[in-house]
Amino acid sequence: MGMTYDELGIFGLYRKVYRCGPVSMFIKLLDTWKSQVVPKEIAVKVKRFFYYYGINRHKLTTLTPSYHAENYSPDDNRFDLRQFLYNNTWSRQFQRIDDILKSFDVENIE
Repeated sequence: MGMTYDELGIFGLYRKVYRCGPVSMFIKLLDTWKSQVVPKEIAVKVKRFFYYYGINRHKLTTLTPSYHAENYSPDDNRFDLRQFLYNNTWSRQFQRIDDILKSFDVENIE
């Protein structure tokens, strides 16, 4: 997928616990990873995560009982009322991320 397990853990935490979508996750990661990763790479990773999340979300709706050691690990989904079929292009959200990136580039040039 082009991401480390640590990054996937952060993405999972932001998605499940903090209920972040693509744009809010991108904005939070800009602040969190500002000294480690360039904004364009953050955008690519967020887009890649949500692409794969969108095409695989339906698989999380039925799970066998198991032990979960993390707050954001999948449960039996009785109380998970999020939609499970997504448009995996995320066109509106990804365009907003691109707009934020463009404005970020303009601020750094001036």
